[in-house]
Amino acid sequence: MNPATPFEDDRMLSDVIGDIADDADPVVSVGEIVERLGERAFGALFFVFAAPNWLPMPPGASTVLGAPLVLLSPQLAVGIPAPWLPGFVARRSMRRKDMARAFERLRPWLERMETLSRPRLTFLFGPIGDRVIGLVCFLLSVVLILPIPLGNLAPAAAIALFGLAMVQRDGVLALIAFAIAVGSITLLVIGGHAAFLVAQQLFGVLGGLFARSGA
Repeated sequence: MNPATPFEDDRMLSDVIGDIADDADPVVSVGEIVERLGERAFGALFFVFAAPNWLPMPPGASTVLGAPLVLLSPQLAVGIPAPWLPGFVARRSMRRKDMARAFERLRPWLERMETLSRPRLTFLFGPIGDRVIGLVCFLLSVVLILPIPLGNLAPAAAIALFGLAMVQRDGVLALIAFAIAVGSITLLVIGGHAAFLVAQQLFGVLGGLFARSGA
């Protein structure tokens, strides 16, 4: 099997996702996506559920796409060989045309990345490397589902790149994803600390006003 085409039928990830998007059924469920990609790789699932968050999506789509990541990433982190989702998550669904529209915008980028990437720095993967990626993706997926304005872009980019890196066995993509992950978590910590200080100052001012009005 060609290392650059890691699926059993020697098709690229872009072709497999295209088949899912082009299916005649107007609704696509999380379970269907996992069933059609689950035996192939955690990486493929990470990409499919993370990458659409870069684009404008219907309300609630980020929850549908983010919930599987919160459940799948810990499975990779603890070394579970095959992905699994509970029924209430697997039954979540969205309109297939929304997925198809998002994928059509992502497909040229994905196809270019598949052409340029290749197996390299493969020591970053394996029993230990994959578990580290799973742990980092779990932290990012928790951030992804939080209602933070524009806060899902960097985590989604990192998770999608981790997924593509695992599919292609490309350690350079994994290093880029690690860099984005560190930047994303750092900005979140800085932003959270700043928000805490602002809230502390606001409560102090309000407390002073109430104290003076009571006097």
